[in-house]
Amino acid sequence: MIPNAVSQSLMSSGKLLEEQLIAFRRDLHSNPELSFEEAETAAKVAEELRQLSLDVKCGVGGHGIVADLQGSRPGRTIALRADMDALPIQEETGLEFASRRTNVMHACGHDAHTSILLGAAKLLAQHKEQLSGRVRFIFQSAEEINAGAKAMVAEGVLEGVDEIYGLHNLPTLAAGKVATRRGPMMASVDRIEITLEGRGGHGAMPDQSIDPIVAASSIVMGLQTAVSREVSPLEPAVVTIGSIHSGDANNVIPHRAHLTGTIRTFSPAVQKLMPERIQRIVERIAEAYRCKAELTYIEQVPVLASDDACVAHAEAVIDKVIGSDNRLPADPTMGGEDFSVYLNYVPGCFFWLGAGPEVNAEQAYGLHHPQFTLNEDCLAQGASIMAAIAMSRTGSFE
Repeated sequence: MIPNAVSQSLMSSGKLLEEQLIAFRRDLHSNPELSFEEAETAAKVAEELRQLSLDVKCGVGGHGIVADLQGSRPGRTIALRADMDALPIQEETGLEFASRRTNVMHACGHDAHTSILLGAAKLLAQHKEQLSGRVRFIFQSAEEINAGAKAMVAEGVLEGVDEIYGLHNLPTLAAGKVATRRGPMMASVDRIEITLEGRGGHGAMPDQSIDPIVAASSIVMGLQTAVSREVSPLEPAVVTIGSIHSGDANNVIPHRAHLTGTIRTFSPAVQKLMPERIQRIVERIAEAYRCKAELTYIEQVPVLASDDACVAHAEAVIDKVIGSDNRLPADPTMGGEDFSVYLNYVPGCFFWLGAGPEVNAEQAYGLHHPQFTLNEDCLAQGASIMAAIAMSRTGSFE
């Protein structure tokens, strides 16, 4: 376990980096980039890492960056991960450093995650002589479309890694607080795409047509039974249709309808059974309305379940760095995170970092909101916690 003196030193050093981290985060915030388009962001991160004399690899899994810091003694390899991409949202915060790009915004705080991991790298480089083993810093593309982690794993970023740790800011939790959870914490995420083909015609003569809009309406309602009547009430699951596109005129029955949706589950067993359920319901309802249905079911990310032992280690470090009174139990959420992909290969822990105001944080704008903001006090805190976890888990103090 990390000694008190070292944890306090990391906190003090992190505080000294605070202005640098805030400036870096604000620059990223002003210049956000969408998934798999993070070229400028990656270049800025790579330049900062090279100044630390790290072994830096660029263009991993898209625009991802992997950098290794080798300690002064042998030990385990611990990975720390941050995501870098922004969202297709028009910012409405009015901040001086608001996005300069139309309909692109860091509305999920990945600019903060990138700055936090960069801060952790700087702190660990300063403490290199005390560090055993190796720390791998993973700056990932395309988390928002659930594709970046898979791409990075495919390129071998977890080779030789013993454990992995990550965090996500939470604007509805006050800065200075951390929330952890053992076992399942975030849901699996799957995508569905449905195409219905009927027979177009005049809106005044429905008997001469096959209406895909009516079939689509029934499918939207029918899909809810995949949860309410086929999944145990004790097993959380969500089926949401997020888009329906069909037709262009008020008096025309269109030939086709297109629907997209998301499936969320909190159990690998439930996730495994959902494709058959969705396929059956879509095809049978479409048939009842004389339409042809084509379903594309895309499995995106698994349930995010941290390893109990890794959570225990992280909690012990967090308690030393910010105090046990500031650590809270995390509620489960049906939101997803592709950090879960890494956890399918190596044990690790993912936790929430408070990023909200000190008072009434629960009333703050949430993630993905056009007026999302975060309390920048979380940057130095997050960097210190991540650095302390890495030092503890590499075996630096065994």
